[in-house]
Amino acid sequence: MLMKGVISRIVGPFVVAKNVKGLHMYELVRVGEEGIIGEIIGLTGDSAFIQVYEETVGLRPGEKIEGTGRPLSVELGPGLIRHIFDGIQRPLHILQEMAGFLIKRGLTPNALDRSKKWLFHPMVEVGSKVSGGSVLGFVDETPVVKHKILVPPDVGGVLGYIAPEGEYTVVDTIAEVLREDKKISLRLMHDWPVRRPRPYKYKAPPDTPLVTGQRVIDTFFPLAKGGIAAVPGGFGTGKTVLQHTLAKYAGADIAIFVGCGERGNEMAGLIDEILELKIPGTEYPLLDRTVLIVNTSNMPIAAREASVYTGITIAEYYRDMGYNVILMADSTSRWAEALREICGRLEEMPGEEGYPAYLTTRLAEFYARAGRVVTLSGEEGSVAVVGAVSPPGADFSEPVTQSTLRLAKVFWALDFALAHRRHFPAINWLMSYSMYLDSMRDWYEKYVASDWARVREEAMNLLREEEELRELVALLGPEILTEAQRLTLEVARMVREYFLRQSAFHPVDAYCPPDKTYHMLKLILKLREKMNDAVKRGIPLAKLLALPVVEEVARMKILSYDEFKKSVDRIEHDVDEQIEMLIEKVIRGEEA
Repeated sequence: MLMKGVISRIVGPFVVAKNVKGLHMYELVRVGEEGIIGEIIGLTGDSAFIQVYEETVGLRPGEKIEGTGRPLSVELGPGLIRHIFDGIQRPLHILQEMAGFLIKRGLTPNALDRSKKWLFHPMVEVGSKVSGGSVLGFVDETPVVKHKILVPPDVGGVLGYIAPEGEYTVVDTIAEVLREDKKISLRLMHDWPVRRPRPYKYKAPPDTPLVTGQRVIDTFFPLAKGGIAAVPGGFGTGKTVLQHTLAKYAGADIAIFVGCGERGNEMAGLIDEILELKIPGTEYPLLDRTVLIVNTSNMPIAAREASVYTGITIAEYYRDMGYNVILMADSTSRWAEALREICGRLEEMPGEEGYPAYLTTRLAEFYARAGRVVTLSGEEGSVAVVGAVSPPGADFSEPVTQSTLRLAKVFWALDFALAHRRHFPAINWLMSYSMYLDSMRDWYEKYVASDWARVREEAMNLLREEEELRELVALLGPEILTEAQRLTLEVARMVREYFLRQSAFHPVDAYCPPDKTYHMLKLILKLREKMNDAVKRGIPLAKLLALPVVEEVARMKILSYDEFKKSVDRIEHDVDEQIEMLIEKVIRGEEA
């Protein structure tokens, strides 16, 4: 029996209902005559506090409230990939078909297509013992994603029926599980509450990097599979473009992008790009591994709060299949603003800058759902979360940024000064950090190079030394620098311009494999070593910088991977040969 109540007060997207005994916290309800979707976020006596996921204009006190008997949940099954949903998993293309561009209230289309048939391949036999997470079979969701049909986590027993290979809709019964004289029917899809983490056996250590193809990230501040990264930056620093780049090129099987309060034109641009791009190394469109959840800034603010939970629940579902998933949330600041508004509507005691006192707790609950895990079926999967933060005025001391930094293991600090100089990604190498470096060192030394850690540390020391010299020059002037110190500044400039600067729109430079990244940096450091020896022998720095090999080093990043592999030994040989020839000429007096 569905419980009911009536509206007593309306304040923006916040509704108070009375006479609602029998309703529960976080229960999904229908509000008003149009059946607008809402969720109970507070209960006091026989009154319920409801956040409504659509506009409340036109609602009146006295209209009915009707419970659904279930929490806010998402539908999990074949058909998630390639689709665009709003914050509560309503497919936007279906909403448009139902009501045009002026979407009406109260529309609740199914998230998954009930009419489309999927070719199901069973993998178990009748009589098998199954439990939560067991794989019943699979369907080919896209050419690159084999969608495993899982037993829901809270179901287990003996398999009494399994459908033969054939085509089925997501609501057709494809298996029956017998448990204590009770028959449980299973379909290609099942529901799961968004605020409840999906269970797993245990978490594995974060010792494998999630390769992004971005040199500054993969070399200096790597993200682990199942890791957590924070990307704070002011307006114009490129955090959205960085997240778009990660969605395109990160070495994950599934990419989920949550546009949480973002501008509509930015989301439209991302969708247009994804429709045109291919998965790296294949001819398949990027959309074949992507789920988009769009809750733009002009959509109801309450749904913004739910959108990140919708995204992380879908990410956990694909993780349970054994996939590595990356979830981008852009931005958690606007999600926190939704929390702040809800806190104000509930008349709760505000914390710092008006945010709720439980802001850090909510962020921790969200980020805790990231991780590399061993699933219930014994497979290994991961969910890595990259959360963009938009601090007002690029103030990293504000509450959302500080709360996020307490939780994130990777910090990519976007610098307005770098962005102003058109240096992208505008990640400040002196402010950023990664806590996964030590745990992933063995992987880099095994799969990239045995001296990877040494090369990385040498490059970081060079950049730190450059900053010290810049401060010295600012105080005393450039005249005090020795020739060796000038060389340090020049090579640091090469590291910045030829290595750290990377174009997200160049067909080659947008993605750089780890071994190319390593050899590029090692060549620049070798060039420094050889030039340093030459300077000690009295060779003018200007002549060293004019050598043709310097231009070859500058062009390394725009060489395709195959071209670079063919050229790397030759460039290294040219470094040795050209510097030795210059030294000989100067010694013989042929160079003035």
